[in-house]
Amino acid sequence: MPSLYDRFILPRLIDKACGQPPMTELRSRYVPRARGEVLEIGIGSGLNLPHYTDAVTSITGVDPSAELNEKARARAADIGIPVSVLGISGEDLPVGNNHFDTVVCTWTLCSIPNPYRAVEEMRRVLKPGGELLFVEHGRSDDPRIQKWQARVEPLWKKIGGGCHLTRRADDLLEAAGFRVTEKETGYVPGPKIAAFMMHGVAVNR
Repeated sequence: MPSLYDRFILPRLIDKACGQPPMTELRSRYVPRARGEVLEIGIGSGLNLPHYTDAVTSITGVDPSAELNEKARARAADIGIPVSVLGISGEDLPVGNNHFDTVVCTWTLCSIPNPYRAVEEMRRVLKPGGELLFVEHGRSDDPRIQKWQARVEPLWKKIGGGCHLTRRADDLLEAAGFRVTEKETGYVPGPKIAAFMMHGVAVNR
């Protein structure tokens, strides 16, 4: 049973934090590249939705948070693309193989309970040659920051809905068989333990 914090406070914090200008700028760089039938893992409150273009024919978003799903459905009503929001996590997708043209994953792999399984599922449902557009935060390249991330992570997970500071999206994608064709890393404004970003494009080979 979700706590009052998880139900009422955390969704508002996530929506506010993920809607900051540096995050919006990164969304605006990658989400418009989506094409065809799109799967969005961790659709959250729907902050990506305004960035999709008419090159997208449909969007299926998954997220286990009922409170965030409600916000996503409200935002979906403002765009001219069919959007289906499923209240599930990304580790067991009720979709056949090779179904989607594009997968979008933004600030999701940090908190999903089993990221290895989730990435395997993304690859399974993505068509061969399809693109996965990712924007994530995680383990810094700086060993000094890495030490602080490891120290703070246990508390951070408790207040951040299971958010990890030490995961690497690029490593997870490559381990699952994706080919990362574009990648940038660096800090956005904010505490360095949580502000190291990695973003780019991975192809299902």
